[in-house]
Amino acid sequence: MIGDSTMSEKEVRAYPETGWGTPFAHYFESDVVVENHARNGRSTRTFLEEGRWDPIKENLNEGDYVFIQFGHNDEVQSKPQSTTKEEYQTNLVKYVTETLARNAQPVLLTPIARRHFDQNGDLVDTHELYSELMREVAQSENVPLIDMDRKSQELLKSLGPEKSRFFYNHLEPGQNPNYPNGLEDDTHFNELGARKMAELVIESIRELNLDLKQKIVQ
Repeated sequence: MIGDSTMSEKEVRAYPETGWGTPFAHYFESDVVVENHARNGRSTRTFLEEGRWDPIKENLNEGDYVFIQFGHNDEVQSKPQSTTKEEYQTNLVKYVTETLARNAQPVLLTPIARRHFDQNGDLVDTHELYSELMREVAQSENVPLIDMDRKSQELLKSLGPEKSRFFYNHLEPGQNPNYPNGLEDDTHFNELGARKMAELVIESIRELNLDLKQKIVQ
């Protein structure tokens, strides 16, 4: 697994923030090894620049899967780790082609929706451009795509502005020692939200009929 903070493992000091990769690892039979290399704040570019991809690539074996989810940090042009549209797609193609070269299976995942409802209670699509750029790469390279942007948007819309709060980090002052002043975070998940997002990925593995589905605990 390579990606950003929505997928990554967290330090204790970040609790209850939870990346969906944490519960995801527990949906498989014991002989499946899940390595979560996602890190907070990374984009397709900085993950490469920091040398995080090369050792992963070199250790890939036939039959391995690489789940690739970037976009949150690539798309925000005010962030130093952002990428242009062209750079984003070029980097995604690099991950895909180098994974295939090792006889492993890349799986692209669009970025999960932010919880952003407007005054009318309608969910705002905050990943529209970069999700579409990833869809284009999945199509051009003929690799599986899990459209987590659309799937998570559908889920949030079904819950509405109030109930959807329970998937993200909304804490009152004094409620949690890690966030003594409280927290209003509509990007990162709590344990419940992370588990729900992992379930959407598991559901998609079955829908795509990936061989990995045989290892999902029934």
